[in-house]
Amino acid sequence: MSSKKFSLIAAACENMGIGSKGSLPWRLKNELKYFNQQTTKTIDGSKTNALIMGRKTYFGIPESKRPLPGRLNIVLSTTSTQSDYPSEVLLCKTFNEAMEKLSDPVLSEGIENIWIVGGHTVYKEAMDSPLCHRVYLTEIMATYDCDAFFPAIPADFQLVSNDDGLPSDIQEENGIKYQYKIYEKL
Repeated sequence: MSSKKFSLIAAACENMGIGSKGSLPWRLKNELKYFNQQTTKTIDGSKTNALIMGRKTYFGIPESKRPLPGRLNIVLSTTSTQSDYPSEVLLCKTFNEAMEKLSDPVLSEGIENIWIVGGHTVYKEAMDSPLCHRVYLTEIMATYDCDAFFPAIPADFQLVSNDDGLPSDIQEENGIKYQYKIYEKL
């Protein structure tokens, strides 16, 4: 298994909802821009980042935007076949299989960061891993009717200061308030 640490990134409303009927229950362009910036930025311009997501998360991305450009999209599914996805998508049956593939020297050499981008089961398994470093959680200050939820953040994570350039004050867009927070495993 890969020994490379990884981070989770999510946006959740007050009831910890992260999705409804396969898509986001809110429209926040700046928050989506933040997600894209976080998951694409690298220090080494010759490298890219890997995104690990479940099948429902992948198909919840608008068709015109998937696979998410500029990143290696890894989809976890026990029911899909490679023919369900474009050839550049890496299909794995389990989280551990994805991490093993990312430890392959040829693949890992080109990967700078690994991001876990959903859904619930993938987030839960990732947070339980000793390789989980951080949770980047956008807390949406409203409640939405959701059918997918972010799991409880384990007690061994603590709130840390935001990275440089990431505002820590409350943001507002379309009348919706939200705040960027970072939790780090002790």
